[in-house]
Amino acid sequence: MAYEQVKSTAEIPHNIILEGRERLSVSGVEDVESFDDETIVIYTSRGTLTVRGRGMRIEKLSVDLGELTVDGTINALEYEDEVHRNEGFWRRLFG
Repeated sequence: MAYEQVKSTAEIPHNIILEGRERLSVSGVEDVESFDDETIVIYTSRGTLTVRGRGMRIEKLSVDLGELTVDGTINALEYEDEVHRNEGFWRRLFG
């Protein structure tokens, strides 16, 4: 059996499943930058994803598997360009 190593983060599958605006499942997760009950900022293989809502909590997070599950009221999903993540914190702040 051949072992194929993922060479680029863009090759990691990224999917979103939203169930009734109350449960969100995300694959292709690389890291979680920040979270509280109203905003979650997630680094994915396709860019930075910001989730906004109310009463949100991270039910499951596995960076090794690239999976995240959120429960709560989901009001918005918003992507930023992939470029911003690679620029670094100081460049984004003063850029």
